[in-house]
Amino acid sequence: MSIVFVALTERGAELAKFLIPTFPGAVVHGRRGRVENADQIFDDTITHFQDLFKTGQTIVGICAAGILVRAVAPLLADKTVEPPVLAISENGASIVPLLGGHHGANRLAQELAKLTRGHPALTTAGDVAFGVALDDPPVGWHVSNPGKARDIMAAVLAGEPVKLDVQAGDAGWLSQSAMPVSDSAERVIRVSHKKAAEEFTLHPPVLALGVGCERNTDADELIGLAEKTLEDHGLTNQAIACVASIDVKMDENAVHALADHLGVPARFFPAEELERQSARLINPSDVVFAEVGCHGVSEGAALAAAGEAGELIVAKTKSKRATVAIGLADGNINAQSIGRRRGRLSVVGIGPGKSDWRTPAVTKAVTRAEDVVGYKLYLDLLGDLIAGKTQHMSELAQEEDRVRKALDLAGEGRDVALVCSGDAGIYALATLVFELIDRENRADWNRTLIEVEPGVSAIQAAASRIGAPIGHDFCTISLSDLLTPWEEIERRLKAAAEGDFVVAFYNPVSKRRRHQLEIARDTLLIRRPAETPVMLARNLGRIEETVTYITLGELTPDHADMLTLVMVGNSQSRLINLGGNPRVYTPRGYAAKMA
Repeated sequence: MSIVFVALTERGAELAKFLIPTFPGAVVHGRRGRVENADQIFDDTITHFQDLFKTGQTIVGICAAGILVRAVAPLLADKTVEPPVLAISENGASIVPLLGGHHGANRLAQELAKLTRGHPALTTAGDVAFGVALDDPPVGWHVSNPGKARDIMAAVLAGEPVKLDVQAGDAGWLSQSAMPVSDSAERVIRVSHKKAAEEFTLHPPVLALGVGCERNTDADELIGLAEKTLEDHGLTNQAIACVASIDVKMDENAVHALADHLGVPARFFPAEELERQSARLINPSDVVFAEVGCHGVSEGAALAAAGEAGELIVAKTKSKRATVAIGLADGNINAQSIGRRRGRLSVVGIGPGKSDWRTPAVTKAVTRAEDVVGYKLYLDLLGDLIAGKTQHMSELAQEEDRVRKALDLAGEGRDVALVCSGDAGIYALATLVFELIDRENRADWNRTLIEVEPGVSAIQAAASRIGAPIGHDFCTISLSDLLTPWEEIERRLKAAAEGDFVVAFYNPVSKRRRHQLEIARDTLLIRRPAETPVMLARNLGRIEETVTYITLGELTPDHADMLTLVMVGNSQSRLINLGGNPRVYTPRGYAAKMA
């Protein structure tokens, strides 16, 4: 459930930022001119609410309920597919689920009320009378025939009891509710791990699907084997709590594809833990033990996930390259508390620092992460977005330490964001992540899911402030010789001059490096005039931002530092004046084409 908190005032935004750490992936949208800092800024409130509703986002509007009603009313058509919509007062005292009460809105209202100490204004009959909603069961549960829930609840509200037929799992949320229950009742609520029959059926998370496969097995083969095995034994995939396997399969695409197909987590166990299940295996194998260190992968994983009181109800079943087995737990399986998940490292570029230059994908990755790793200045720029997360900081020059820390945390199964300024892949840490993985070949790092989320680079940010200086061919060159021999940098400078590229210089000057910028200037002056425009962009996207225009002939080391991007036009770049504002553009040749 993707949650968007929509704030129309700064007070509302403060409440939203207090709430979002509890909901992974949640973001804050704010009204322009009223909210200073949000993941996304919008202009028209009604239009924005409608756009979110059309895309199926869960909306929590921190505003008057009437605004939300007027916004979504013209779009209402089918309540079975419409997303939850809630209104919450700015002081958090009242939380009103307006739409989707039995599709997550009521449950979300209750969670929000716990955080704000407010009142969830539930109006759906079952929730009010008995504290349950049959068509909106707890997380992990599924309804096989939701159309029958309305009839049962109507009868119960009229005073008629129901019979609970619990064949698997812990149905305490039903038996301990205020709903009238009788073993002699005509109407039946069935709780089962088997395919639904005539009765209204709820499926609890009680099945563990253990899997094994050869390396690079086709996902369709594993999915097909799992579906057929369930079908052959009369079991429903809606009762599967997790897909389980051995940890060496943590990076096996087919296993994750199966978990995604079923909409459940993938969990992994070390060989020694699977070997502890050996006495309970139906098909132990010495061949498997010799290869991976346990006598059964699919059966062992199914049993490990089902727990000590669980049982193996489907023995190892094979296809050409894969095996599956199914364990039944004595109670409900909490997939988040068993085995280990695959760790994820998101290497993110947060742009120059301005929040509205940060991409939604980066915001999502940082919001989802449990741990954030980065240079303190970069983490400070994220502000409330990382409130409540474990933060790991190091000094600017300690890049390898940061990357190792991030990889180690992800290797332990954690969700980690490694924070870079600008773009993560441009003079930043994404390349060091892959270099260390390649160099050291560690099993825990190799099994980690690595994602790189792009950000607005310094050259893009500078270009947007300047006009259109990189509208034609350009290049970037770092003048730091800490990692690259100066001879190699000089060779690239000469090539850039020869090719007449617009050039952006990163790391132009430091306290100990000053002559490199002079050499770069003189190298370019051989091929382009001294009047060539030079743009000095410093602290882009921050309060201290400055953009200065000089010529190539005027450029000296005193004009720059490590927070400055120096951009030099090519021989065709032009400086123009627009109402007192200088702008630089580099023609691409349209004038000649038009002529």
